[in-house]
Amino acid sequence: MFAKDALSYAAIPLPDRFEHTDDQMRARAQAFHDHMRRRHTVRDFSARPVPREVIETCIRTAGTAPSGANHQPWHFAAIASPALKQQIRDEAEEEERRFYAGGAGDEWIKALEPIGTTADKPHLTIAPWLIVVFAQRWGEFDDGTRYKNYYVPESVNIATGFLLAALHDAGLVTLTHTPNPMKFLTPALNRPASEKPTMIIAVGHPAENATVPEVAKMKKPLEQISSFFD
Repeated sequence: MFAKDALSYAAIPLPDRFEHTDDQMRARAQAFHDHMRRRHTVRDFSARPVPREVIETCIRTAGTAPSGANHQPWHFAAIASPALKQQIRDEAEEEERRFYAGGAGDEWIKALEPIGTTADKPHLTIAPWLIVVFAQRWGEFDDGTRYKNYYVPESVNIATGFLLAALHDAGLVTLTHTPNPMKFLTPALNRPASEKPTMIIAVGHPAENATVPEVAKMKKPLEQISSFFD
């Protein structure tokens, strides 16, 4: 909560400083790349429980992300309640049926064929946790008056990336899901009108028979995703 009378600038020494040699940086960068390339989007979940403390710590990691004016315009609703997960699945599948029945258009449906998705979303009830990401369009001072948040989509997207990396590092698998529209999530999770749901992340362990689409392993090479100007 921000206070109107505490918005002045104050500098402190850099609290955390890392000094690595060039060789150490190369090794660490390669190790992180090798670890992250083992991350997979999984649709087949085990019902094996995941401790709440793990989810809490991963959300704390997401909360360390940079944001416009440091307003941290995000909220993460973590759901383990079977009844609430069923409600979310019912509503999401209703939206998905409209999507696959023609709402998406032929081109979009064709693009999804290699992924193998359908309107059925059993992962929303099987995965032990769902994390719904909300973007906060405005905030409130301690006296209740509104203030504007800045670069909200960019900030929330960065924080979501932190969250996915943290969950992977904890040994969990995830599936990002974006039913459209998602407005049913706001009243279901008792969130204020200032917040817009952007994503549902299913979190858990992979099922013994889990598979991934072959096409998911096809990543663009460095020369297609980057340009260097030395």
